[in-house]
Amino acid sequence: MIAVIPARYGSTRLPAKALAEIDGVPMIVRVWRQASRARSIERTIVATDDERIAAVVRDAGGEAMMTSRDHQSGTDRIAEVAREIRADVYVNVQGDLPFIDPADLDALAAPMRADSAIAMATLATPIVDQHEWTNPSVVKVVHGVNGDALYFSRSSIPCPRDSQGIPPVALRHIGVYAYRRDFLLKFASLPQGVLERIEKLEQLRALENGYTIRVVPSVAPSLEIDTAEDLAKARAQASSVRS
Repeated sequence: MIAVIPARYGSTRLPAKALAEIDGVPMIVRVWRQASRARSIERTIVATDDERIAAVVRDAGGEAMMTSRDHQSGTDRIAEVAREIRADVYVNVQGDLPFIDPADLDALAAPMRADSAIAMATLATPIVDQHEWTNPSVVKVVHGVNGDALYFSRSSIPCPRDSQGIPPVALRHIGVYAYRRDFLLKFASLPQGVLERIEKLEQLRALENGYTIRVVPSVAPSLEIDTAEDLAKARAQASSVRS
């Protein structure tokens, strides 16, 4: 099982965020270190389109692979790695999760090892904060009784018709995925879907094409860096831990 961290320089909402320092350590290096500590991960690779990102990873002792600048999503970038480096399962660890707990990666790996019928899986955690519930930068997911995703959205789902409170089943999606190799290559070959383009959520491509995504409960949810405000929170968190 290989962890691949897709990292591009030209992030839309927070340019060059992969290189943003958190308590003196570039974000991408923090993600690489955390992913490398998971027991289920045999190898961790940063897949990037920029030599500056590759350089800081290699300087920290990590492995980086240069990939195309033309990829539209992180999954497309990981598929390029999969064509070059074989593994049964690839774990997509987003490059904006500097505090991702290795236990979460092991939790995601467990159902993939237990059930070969699962082609793709991801993580989610309950939403208890009103700001998260209404923030379009926070992706929500709903799933069926079997644990397979029904839909992902930047909107608040499921929308409570009769109250303003957060439904007890509300879940925040965590941007970590696991894919079997054959599915990953097939998925990356599909054109972007209508819903994917509207929501700017690549996982909707799988649902639009009739594939299932198993939603796995996070055991140690962490902060995802989407905005400058998130980055400030991450720096405060790292500083408090150090002190």
